[in-house]
Amino acid sequence: MNKFAGLELLASAVLVMDPNGCIVYANPAAENLLERPFKLLHKLQLKDLFLNGDELLSGFEQAIAQQFADRRQDMILERTGRDPLHVHSIVTALDHAETPVLIELRENVQQLKLDREERMQDQNKENKELIRNLAHEIKNPLGGIRGAAQLLELELPERDAKELREYTQVIIKEADRLQVLVDRLLAPNRLPQVIADVNIHEVCERVRSLIMAEFPKGLVIKRDYDLSIPEFRGDQQQLIQAVLNIAHNAAQALRMRMADGDAEIIFKTRVVRQITLAKIRYRLALDLHIIDNGPGIPPNIRDRIFYPLVSGRDGGSGLGLTLAQAFITQHAGVIDCESRPGCTDFRILIPLP
Repeated sequence: MNKFAGLELLASAVLVMDPNGCIVYANPAAENLLERPFKLLHKLQLKDLFLNGDELLSGFEQAIAQQFADRRQDMILERTGRDPLHVHSIVTALDHAETPVLIELRENVQQLKLDREERMQDQNKENKELIRNLAHEIKNPLGGIRGAAQLLELELPERDAKELREYTQVIIKEADRLQVLVDRLLAPNRLPQVIADVNIHEVCERVRSLIMAEFPKGLVIKRDYDLSIPEFRGDQQQLIQAVLNIAHNAAQALRMRMADGDAEIIFKTRVVRQITLAKIRYRLALDLHIIDNGPGIPPNIRDRIFYPLVSGRDGGSGLGLTLAQAFITQHAGVIDCESRPGCTDFRILIPLP
């Protein structure tokens, strides 16, 4: 409608209602937020859009009764077959008989972020408990299997020893491989932290040198540092390992681009202010990004990349990101990821003094 043309370019979702509570206009942002074109939204009521739209409907009725000029509140709107919407709603009474109410919905990004961090915290706790129990369950019989294979090897008859020893060696080597895996699973909980002053750029430079030594051709590692970032107390070796695990995964994902000579990883550091991490408010925090221009994380594992033993490539152990998350959590920080083809961005936030 021409009279609503000014609403077309708004980033927030706008619904214009008639006196009966039916939608007579929805801007493109509303179509995107509600995941429906206007032809499906037209003439729908709020109760048709949301399972718990009573509060929004109450605001509409009060606006019709001219009880306020506008009403603002945060709410979670439930939908059938879709994720709930965390929004900040503004219900405005208009001085127009045919379209008396305008409803604006702004997605509450901060609330989504907090909810996501809370889920990741819970996931990290569950991962630690799972890993600890799994590792101990594997470790106890593993020693017995290896010992039995060694004793069996000593008892083999000499005429068949060479041929049969191949089988006992398979058992021993696989037991050793599993032992290394178990030790890696238990490492974050077993090793004490060595706390000292840490310069995050020294950490990044150490990781950069290690990655460039392993992948000397076709890969460029760019640095975009904020040199004003202060030192903070932490375990430098843990942080090196966390950043290395992420950067190494990025380099592995860039092998095809390395062949073309345009593979790129970016280390970017910034300071963010007044940020909430794990429900605690901090005045300052380190904001470290590790960005690559690879193919992106496969959609089928994108929500599970920090789970143990989940890997996006053949031969991967699926422990690198789990360990990185554990080390960052021990520094009261959080780690998150946004990925699409051509850009994967791992973000690490750690409180600063």
